[in-house]
Formats: sequence, C-alpha cells, structure tokens
Amino acid sequence: MRKQIDALTGSLARLKPALDQVRAEEWIARGAPEAYVSQARTLRTELGYLERSAEILRQRPDRLTAVLDTFFRLDRFQALLVSLEEGVRRYQNPALADLLRSVFAEGAPSREDLRQYLLDLAAAKEQELEVADREAQRCRDLLIRQGPARPSRNAGPGTQERP
Repeated sequence: MRKQIDALTGSLARLKPALDQVRAEEWIARGAPEAYVSQARTLRTELGYLERSAEILRQRPDRLTAVLDTFFRLDRFQALLVSLEEGVRRYQNPALADLLRSVFAEGAPSREDLRQYLLDLAAAKEQELEVADREAQRCRDLLIRQGPARPSRNAGPGTQERP
C-alpha cells in the first residue's frame, strides 16, 4: 500500500503549483461569486490535510480509520476541485482548468487502489470481528456448561474449617 500512497501524494504534490496559479480574488471584478475565494482557500487547506492524512496512512496502513480519513478527505477534495475548475474555466483561464483536471486525473489509479484497499481492509476487519465474536460465544458457552463457581471452604483469612 505504501507504493500507492506515494503515487497518490506525488500526484497531489504536482497539483499544488497549478492550484497556486488560481487567483479567485481577482474573479470578483469579473462577476464571480465571492464563494469561489473561500472555496479556493478551503481547497488549499484541504490539500494540506490530505497530505497529512496520507502520511499517517503511510505510517499505519493497517488502521481502518487512517484509510477512511484519507479516502473521505480525497473525496471532499475532488468535489471542491471540480467546482473550482468551473470557476477557473469561466473567470480565469480554460487552459489552467484543463491543467488542474489532467493533473488530478493522473492520480486516478492510486485513488482507485485506495478505494479497493479500503474495501479489502474493511472486509478483513469484519472477518476478524466475526472470529472474535465466535470465540467469545464459544467461551461463554463453555462457562455456562461448567456452571457457577463453587466457593472454596477456605474462602479467606479468618475463616475456620469445621471438623
């Protein structure tokens, strides 16, 4: 999984210079909604969060929460990027919008690998829980068949045995 994470972070790193070219603040004069400014800011912030999330996943690929966090952050990032691309195309430069789209598309195989890994890891964790549940049930059944524990005649200090 580490190789896929490296590919994913590599494609995100290549996206950063293209995002730095987005000048949403200048779009307002061209009639763009101000929401694009906060959206561009949020997208840059999300990129940082996504990179940190991917680093945590690289360190602990067995953690379902790390995979879920990275996957959901990536999904949110993609949705924000698609919306911002529309603004870039309309208010700044269609070629830059195409660049954003193509650079993000380069990471499609690693995103698909992440999605598949998430499904596989979730299935493995589910299987582990089923095994643990069966084992716990087996232990409960065994304890029930043994009956309650009988108190010892020598229950503790200060108790005397009767002759």
